[in-house]
Amino acid sequence: MPPAINIVIAGRAPILPRREGTESDSAKFIRPGIFMSMTQSAMRADAARRVLKQTFGFDGFRPGQEEVVSALLAGEHVLTVMPTGAGKSLCFQIPALVLGGLTIVVSPLVALMEDQVAALKLAGVAAETINSARPRPDNVAVWHRVTAGEVRLLYLAPERLMTAPMLAALSKLPVRLIAIDEAHCISRWGPAFRPEYEALSSLRTQFPDVPIAALTATADPATRDDISARLYGGPARAFVSGFDRPNIQLAVCERESWKRQLLAFVQERQGDSGIVYCLSRRMVEEAALFLQQNDVPALAYHAGLDAALRSRHQDRFMTESGLVMVATIAFGMGIDKPDLRYVFHVNLPGSMEAYYQEIGRAGRDGAPAEAHMLFSADDIRMRRMFIDNEDTDSDHKQREHRRLDLLIAYAEAPECRREALLRYFGDAPVQCGNCDNCLDPPRLSDGTALAQQCLAAVEATGQRFGAAHIVDVLCGADTQKVRDTGHDRLAIHGAGRGVAKPEWRGLVRQMLAADLLSTEVAAFGGLAITAKGARLMAGQGEFHYRPPRRQRQEKAPRSQRGAEDLGEADAQLFAALKRLRLELAQTRGVPAYAVFPDRSLIDMTRRKPSNSDEFAMIHGVGAAKLRDFATPFLTVIGEFVL
Repeated sequence: MPPAINIVIAGRAPILPRREGTESDSAKFIRPGIFMSMTQSAMRADAARRVLKQTFGFDGFRPGQEEVVSALLAGEHVLTVMPTGAGKSLCFQIPALVLGGLTIVVSPLVALMEDQVAALKLAGVAAETINSARPRPDNVAVWHRVTAGEVRLLYLAPERLMTAPMLAALSKLPVRLIAIDEAHCISRWGPAFRPEYEALSSLRTQFPDVPIAALTATADPATRDDISARLYGGPARAFVSGFDRPNIQLAVCERESWKRQLLAFVQERQGDSGIVYCLSRRMVEEAALFLQQNDVPALAYHAGLDAALRSRHQDRFMTESGLVMVATIAFGMGIDKPDLRYVFHVNLPGSMEAYYQEIGRAGRDGAPAEAHMLFSADDIRMRRMFIDNEDTDSDHKQREHRRLDLLIAYAEAPECRREALLRYFGDAPVQCGNCDNCLDPPRLSDGTALAQQCLAAVEATGQRFGAAHIVDVLCGADTQKVRDTGHDRLAIHGAGRGVAKPEWRGLVRQMLAADLLSTEVAAFGGLAITAKGARLMAGQGEFHYRPPRRQRQEKAPRSQRGAEDLGEADAQLFAALKRLRLELAQTRGVPAYAVFPDRSLIDMTRRKPSNSDEFAMIHGVGAAKLRDFATPFLTVIGEFVL
């Protein structure tokens, strides 16, 4: 890897004739083959801040963004892990504009590409996409703009990028940066591996002098290492901004009567936008109809619906407030609706990564949001069946079972959920005071003696067997595996016969959540004793576990849920600005947030700008949005001020 300072930016293709206005000022500072000095680095940093303000309308970077931008401008390969909603896209969009030339953005979904391109165009950025959903003449026209040097960011699916003709054509263009979004899809350790992403590993040889940015919100340490090995051939500069989303209140409870539980939750939040995730298409349609029959504005979304209907439902959800989208996991990747107030899982998700990504769609505006999950033993059975029926090798299936075990451990955790979630991703655990276990601590039973028995079984069997085998040993099972390993001759064999297997399995999961035991997904899930577990074995400390949890129906007080403290007149102005935003978004065929996020409308409501200069100071107003939107928004504000 090149160092961060004094690197050589080497050219790899002839530069097209420069057109006026097609290359950023800062791109003049460095030419291929020139050393990047400290002064030039500072000049690029200044250029990045100008782009941040003038193009995107932001006064400063969010935490973690500036370091990633600086590394990419210095020509480094970068792996970036940021929570959903933390601003990953800006990390490559700003370098793309500063560097000039062409940036290739790899994205897994057509809808995601279209939304990002639409938002960039509203900000005055020359962005385009070539994808299978567009007519061929439109794609050809875009390509002509690309070869003419008129496009700064080109969004492509991995299947289209990694064809011989496309790579050959791009090799003749001034490619300055490659960004791979949803980069966890490249890793076989990850739960969302996509084979078409695997070919991206050859990009470092196809474009040897071009920095590659890999960006994701969901990658545990094993997945991060695998991404680096595949994409960069070894360690890369990694920026992990932390996985904590403290504004999201976490809650889990057993599923009893799911319709009653769902309706009670949603009705308490009437007027809020939310997503309800279901395991099957049938359940999606059943839940959506049930909510509609109870006067809840709900829409259905799953892969079995007509594509045009799915598109209409998604457009409505993205542009209107107060709608509930009931969906399978077919809905969600790339969804950027800042005012989404909750995510409700009717069923257990597929893994901790999937859960984290799905709940991360709530509260992207930073205001309080909620993630509520129901689960049952039937969910666990179904998830295991899905894994066993996958067309993958046995090692992959074993890893996925271990991932599921860890999610179940989280669901049954007797202690702070945020602490368990952060520990899973290798982040510093923090007790949140904002989950069901912190806000309403469960009644716990003393399980110290049982936990010590379990730890003794793990130690006696060599700390390399999974939970199922440990439970068999404790219960004195006479299985082939127990006999073959000689574990039927251990003193601990049968010591836990007085406890039923389901209770032992639940206890093990809670011990994992409490950090008494650990399991490594990349090592196929063998249980190991942690330092905390070793202290418990030595008689230091206690362990308490909990019985099944019941649902908490009440929601947080409104004051804790982020409603802006606006007076009656300001609330009316804010509503009028939202109506105008929706009209403008529908006219342009883009999501409402692409015009302005709620934070910008709240800023307008409070400041009440009266002219263009004052409007330019509003959060999120760059040069293009000042030009295109100042007049209509100032007109509405003026009607309320007079």
